[in-house]
Amino acid sequence: MPQIDVPLVRGRFGATSRPDAWWVQPLVVFLCFTGFIVYSTWAALQGDHYRFGPYLSPFYSPELVSSRPAWFPAFLVFSPAMLILWAPVGFRLTCYYYRGAYYKAYWPGPPNCAVGVPREKYRGERKFPLIIQNIHRYFLIFALILIAFLAHDAWDAMWWQDGFHIGVGTLVLTLNAILLGCYTLGCHSLRHLVGGIKDVISRSPIRKTAYDCVSCLNARHMRFAWFSLVWVGFSDLYVRMCSMGIWTDWRIF
Repeated sequence: MPQIDVPLVRGRFGATSRPDAWWVQPLVVFLCFTGFIVYSTWAALQGDHYRFGPYLSPFYSPELVSSRPAWFPAFLVFSPAMLILWAPVGFRLTCYYYRGAYYKAYWPGPPNCAVGVPREKYRGERKFPLIIQNIHRYFLIFALILIAFLAHDAWDAMWWQDGFHIGVGTLVLTLNAILLGCYTLGCHSLRHLVGGIKDVISRSPIRKTAYDCVSCLNARHMRFAWFSLVWVGFSDLYVRMCSMGIWTDWRIF
């Protein structure tokens, strides 16, 4: 198989021999990720309009409390979302795919392959703050639990006061649970957890089947990462707009 040696350009930011528009990808990631961070932070701090009928915004699921607890510091703005958002946020921030994406977009390390960086050497993830990326496997536990709650929310979204109905919001929340499930179940840490330890995984049929399923999702991890990110934001927006009376939730049956 032919190989091409690509020299590592150091010292001068942006220096490269690449003829393509290498800056487009990190720029798009920066704009999309920043837009989501701004919206999700605003939505999480609102503490209102996160319910409409049986619909519950995924930013607030599970709703542990509906009002400020007595133990919560009085000088901080309170929202029910603040008690649970640390789990999905931590899971995404330490995600193996997202690391590569936002390392390029936010602090050029490097901004893209074979592009000059403003540093003399590669620092890796061995020191603070990047060493905390290693806790991704622990955030996975909470992420898997949250998927169960989101699936339950999708089920609840089918039941109104007058009985069983399917609305557009039901489909929105159901698709949200599916996309987040595909993203979470395709996690690199879960793949290692399922397929690790065994030297010959084919000797464990159940483990081999689980490993193949996770590997199938893992091959599309980047796609599910972005689809789920956009859709979870839209799910909150949909519930919020319906709660505020701006959008109409059309009932299918």
